[in-house]
Amino acid sequence: MTIPAEAEEAIKRFGISIEDYMLPVHGQIQILSEDGTILPDDQRGSSPGHQYPIPSDSELLEAYRRLVVGRRVNDQNSALVRQGRLAVYPSSHGQEACQVSAALCLREGDWMFPTYRDAVAVMTRGVDPVEAMTLFRGDWHGGYDPHEHNVGIQSTPLTTQLLHAVGVAHAAKLRGEDTVVLAMCGDGATSEGDFHEALNFAAVFHLPVVFFVQNNQYAISVPLAHQTVAPSLAHKAVGYGMAGERVDGNDMVALLAVLDRAVTLARSGSGPLLVEANTYRMQAHTNADDATRYRQQAEVEAWAAKDPLNRMRQYLRTTGVLTDDVESAFAGDAEDVAQQLRDGLSAEPILDPQELFRHVFTEPTPQLREQAAFLADELARDDQPREEH
Repeated sequence: MTIPAEAEEAIKRFGISIEDYMLPVHGQIQILSEDGTILPDDQRGSSPGHQYPIPSDSELLEAYRRLVVGRRVNDQNSALVRQGRLAVYPSSHGQEACQVSAALCLREGDWMFPTYRDAVAVMTRGVDPVEAMTLFRGDWHGGYDPHEHNVGIQSTPLTTQLLHAVGVAHAAKLRGEDTVVLAMCGDGATSEGDFHEALNFAAVFHLPVVFFVQNNQYAISVPLAHQTVAPSLAHKAVGYGMAGERVDGNDMVALLAVLDRAVTLARSGSGPLLVEANTYRMQAHTNADDATRYRQQAEVEAWAAKDPLNRMRQYLRTTGVLTDDVESAFAGDAEDVAQQLRDGLSAEPILDPQELFRHVFTEPTPQLREQAAFLADELARDDQPREEH
């Protein structure tokens, strides 16, 4: 396989052969066992080209704090849907390790392009929780300024955000900026044409993009086996001329290690990479879905035993880093965010119908001006006192 010379040079600086780098490992990368203990080196799924140091205790403790907050966010938002404060919410309960790791692996100047299920990643990146939920309240806009934290607006179409991601990466490369773009999608998105176009464009133009596929086993009701017969989604990467990795998506230690290396490689000139995280959507696709129609309870219970929150808690407790006082403080942080969501989403929004016309064109067309004037006249008539008969 031929890859650009600058990519080969960047890869070799990490002591990796091109052959080892390009092909996914036979098994997935896993560092933390399901019972929260560190696996021996020969059981981590690594190969000579796929070696990962364990992140520091301080990094893992902060990641766990974010994990606790993320779980509380998911539970709170699900409750707000039942209360009618949110129109819909695609929960990432069980996938929070992927969400938090995605945000923590980036520098301040990097970009992240999330899917509709990545609210926890968006908040972990620094976006105000209430602003992050505005879209799911049923508002006409995404709720936050993408440029404030370099986070694209959450995308409801499956893969349009991947095209936006490679566009930003291409612009950054042309400008000579030190920017890495993390492009997030689910397993269902890999069946879309935009997925192919984004990966091919990124590879051909040698862009600093990390494609992060959260394989939660179902595209709404369609299982992965009905989408692809490839050995893994990570194997798709080599067809585009980029490296592919598979990682346990419920193992936060492995996620942080794998994503950190992927971002470091992309920043150093290796070109794009694809990371597949195997995880599970514990709850329904959204509140409008009935997951019992297409999956068995035994399957859900088997994945519940792999819960990323419990695994990290057990590991940090065993190492002595996580104490009762620290755990209590983290729970308090999570409750503060939940309270912020309750207060912000329970307040009635102040609506201005004229906003419909303000952000369509930089310079409004005559037709828009006419429509805006007509609406203003109608609103003025409604405000006038009515005569009593």
